[in-house]
Amino acid sequence: MNAWFGVKKYLVASGFYVLSQAVAAAQLNATIVDAQGAPLDDAVVALIPAQQPDYNSLPTAIMDQRQNMFVPKVLAIRTNTQVRFPNSDDVRHHVYSFSPAKKFELRLYHGMTAEPVVFDKSGTVVLGCNIHDSMVAYIYVVDTPYFAKSNASGQLHITAPAGDYKLQVYHPRLSGDYPESSLQLSDATPSQQTITLQPLSDSAGDAPTDELSTLF
Repeated sequence: MNAWFGVKKYLVASGFYVLSQAVAAAQLNATIVDAQGAPLDDAVVALIPAQQPDYNSLPTAIMDQRQNMFVPKVLAIRTNTQVRFPNSDDVRHHVYSFSPAKKFELRLYHGMTAEPVVFDKSGTVVLGCNIHDSMVAYIYVVDTPYFAKSNASGQLHITAPAGDYKLQVYHPRLSGDYPESSLQLSDATPSQQTITLQPLSDSAGDAPTDELSTLF
């Protein structure tokens, strides 16, 4: 018996070898486009595994407010993530959401005084400011640690264990839900996907603020 065979036999017997095979990394490379083939940024793609991960941590994400805008406009997080809402403006903001996935409000505040909000349910959360109607942003809460947001070229990359997933796609301009589909990732070859989103609504939420908003 050579040395490797002996080590391998021990690893199989202890379960370590099986575990190392099960967590082999795979890659999804996706390009998000509209019906005309133009790249779309701010699209969120999530890979939902068959078995839900057991989250033992509470990561923190940031949704800032600058120049009467939410930054970023699209934030993707997994379930059981807390989000802080610093206000970097010189005016006060009143952040709220009426979305079923998370209803909350942070009454008029400056700076870092607002308590973080824990998002423990998957879904789309639309944010607004009760003072500045032009402020709109989106938080996509997904039941997986494997997700990414597309860049200005419409591209995104996700690294996940090889296996079977449900593929979910979100975008603020997408009318209705994108149909969920199945995807198998292999550690042998990266998966290349071009995802076309349609129909899309016109851009919204970038209108200038009114004079009343400067009073707060």
